[in-house]
Amino acid sequence: MKIFIAIALFVASTVALPHHEDHGPAHYKFEYGVHDPHTHDVKSQWEHRDGHHVKGAYTLKEADGTTRLVEYTAGPHSGFNAVVKRIGHAHHPGHYGHHQGGHHQGGHGGDSYVGVTHWGFPKY
Repeated sequence: MKIFIAIALFVASTVALPHHEDHGPAHYKFEYGVHDPHTHDVKSQWEHRDGHHVKGAYTLKEADGTTRLVEYTAGPHSGFNAVVKRIGHAHHPGHYGHHQGGHHQGGHGGDSYVGVTHWGFPKY
């Protein structure tokens, strides 16, 4: 009876363990782009993976007219690192319909500039 219980526990433990196969390092490349004049959706992305190292970038058109460019890398030793850039001159429409002191105030649009932002997350 003890042997039967031991065999049953062994079979149950091997069946319950997840089976993981290592198929070797992954390798791929992809890219895509969208330019829809109807919705004004403009974006693109590319990515390349060679083993455990990934490099890529994506762009998208912001509502203020600028283009956001994000370039990133990731690896087992460096973690995830991204550089975010805003390209172009931001245009902000005027705000209309604000009332101040009972008088209708028309707004004036503005402009803004944004530099480069670096993001990095170390691997833990």
